[in-house]
Amino acid sequence: MALSFGVTVLPDPPSSRFVELFQLAESHGFEYGWTYDSHVLWQESFPLLTLAARATTTMKFGHCVTNPGTREPTVLASGYATMHDISDGRMVMGIGRGDSAVRYIGDKPVRVAEFERRLAMIKDFMNGREVEWNEKELQLKWVRPELPEIPMWVAGYGPKALAVAGRVGDGVIIQLADPVIVQWIMDTARKAAEEAGRDPAALKCIVSAPSHISDDIADSREQVRWFPAMVSNHVMDLIERYGFESEIPHELTEYVRVRKFYDYDEHSRVGAKHGEFVTDDICDRFCVLGNADQATAKLKELESVGVDQVNIYLMTQGQEDVLAAYGKDIIPQFTGVTA
Repeated sequence: MALSFGVTVLPDPPSSRFVELFQLAESHGFEYGWTYDSHVLWQESFPLLTLAARATTTMKFGHCVTNPGTREPTVLASGYATMHDISDGRMVMGIGRGDSAVRYIGDKPVRVAEFERRLAMIKDFMNGREVEWNEKELQLKWVRPELPEIPMWVAGYGPKALAVAGRVGDGVIIQLADPVIVQWIMDTARKAAEEAGRDPAALKCIVSAPSHISDDIADSREQVRWFPAMVSNHVMDLIERYGFESEIPHELTEYVRVRKFYDYDEHSRVGAKHGEFVTDDICDRFCVLGNADQATAKLKELESVGVDQVNIYLMTQGQEDVLAAYGKDIIPQFTGVTA
């Protein structure tokens, strides 16, 4: 399968801009449209995704990522099944344990064992199958059986969350573009899939990271320095559980030793002060930067280690220019991708 492309747009007002960017991305050959699900920092994302689905024709939509903590699991499943009906079968679910959505309201990520239990139910329930939940037998009997299955792609970094992805998910969402770390994450998830009697090769790999296409590499790095800082929230959780000396690659953990703080009010914002500790090397490793040729080379490297989709975080300046560069100079380099 050829590498496919997605784009993440923040659920910022006005909603017309949200829809406009997805329409533009679809015209440039992007196949997937993603957004965050953090209901206090940004607008409520479900109606926004519905608007985007109604304004496009082929693009598939989902959260990168939602969570089964702030979203009660049966409500979350029903929401996706409803949008799947409205979009005529164009929904894909990205789901994790919860970061900004839960932490910002004073809650904590869903514990791993409970996360797995909820994911197993959601996957069946949103696709019309009967489930047992809270000692009740439940089914969304209005789900149209002729629609394709809604896939569930699970976000994670640590061994336990990745094992859940391998046992329950259809793919893994990885928030960084470092091929070394990507390979370790997929190996970990696929090992769990195999141990569960599933086909490890069927597990999809979705890399999500900012990309800024420019000859000015210094400016590009400033555009994305917020991103490794965001990833560091998850890395700090891993270090609290596993320490710095563990099976987790040093390429993922070492850079956070000099981290000082994180301010969720600047979450995913260019120029966020909490990103000042992030080095140029980390920006280059975690993101897709440079001119079109340099970005294409990085994407080819990711494709060579088994990445199925690259999801561009469009939280940089010059959003139209980034989409146009991908549509004109980058996506056509990957055969089989609609340009």
